[in-house]
Amino acid sequence: MEVERIQTLAFSNQLKELPPQFIRPVNERPENTKAVEGVTVPVISLSQPHHHLLVREVAEAASQWGFFLLTSHGISPWLFKRLQEVGEEFFALPQKEKEAYANDPSNGNFEGYGTKMTKNLEEKVEWVDYFFHIMAPSSRVNCDKWPKNPPSYREVTEEYNKEMLRLTNEVLELLSEGLELEKKTLKSSLGDEKIELEMKINMYPPCPQPELALGVEPHTDMSALTLLVSNEVSGLQIWKDNKWVAVDYLQNAIFVHIGDQLEILSNGKYKSVLHRSLVNKECMRMSWAVFVVPPHEVVIGPLPPLLNDYNPPKFSIKTYAEYRHCKFNKLPQ
Repeated sequence: MEVERIQTLAFSNQLKELPPQFIRPVNERPENTKAVEGVTVPVISLSQPHHHLLVREVAEAASQWGFFLLTSHGISPWLFKRLQEVGEEFFALPQKEKEAYANDPSNGNFEGYGTKMTKNLEEKVEWVDYFFHIMAPSSRVNCDKWPKNPPSYREVTEEYNKEMLRLTNEVLELLSEGLELEKKTLKSSLGDEKIELEMKINMYPPCPQPELALGVEPHTDMSALTLLVSNEVSGLQIWKDNKWVAVDYLQNAIFVHIGDQLEILSNGKYKSVLHRSLVNKECMRMSWAVFVVPPHEVVIGPLPPLLNDYNPPKFSIKTYAEYRHCKFNKLPQ
């Protein structure tokens, strides 16, 4: 079955208004659920000279927001620029060339070029195309799934993967210390060197009626962490104190999302952030999300040192594969 790509639809000259399958229910539309003004999300610099203050800032942001922007992280602006260029070049390829990489999630083939056609209860579809593949560990990487064009895609992405592995280690150490645990605790609980990094490039084309649609509907990430960068077009919003808060673009900052696995391991101290993506009438928005996930066989549950009579376990213990199955199929955890 041929999938209708959002990019193809968006750039067809006839499209003046949204097809009905993209129009959200009234209570979900951005025009009816506007973000609050004047609220700024936490911005944390890794160059903070006092380590104990850095640990506290990270732990507070993860506990109160489930989200923060990271600056002074040591990744070169040039690498961000190249990452974005090769991603944009892929989406600018002729449609036939992109379709050679088409995935098939219905058969468990998630890697490759896709459009999220899995509908929710209201039968609504999100305004996004994407490219998804595994970046680490090397034993899980299948470079046949990676774009061959542009030719520099692999070199740039492998360089970015090295930086993401380094940064993942650093952030997990800070979050472990924020729980008053040994700094390797979270990494070892998530599979240590077998931790997987998954890259998802989201491409949100210009939308004729952005006030009625969503790029990605409200959700929490099933990952442990998500490390995201975007182009200069804003659109990410996070849920805080029963309101949507817009996350402004900050050049060369990394958007850090706490995901479900860290909420479980921390027994709820760290919050998996509910978030959504809006779209733009004039501009294409793109984001590069790196999901930090445990291997399927790793068993995840609240960490025993955090539990006592006053803090009993709030989550069940299961393998990541079992958790993933429940989340995909909207089953109770």
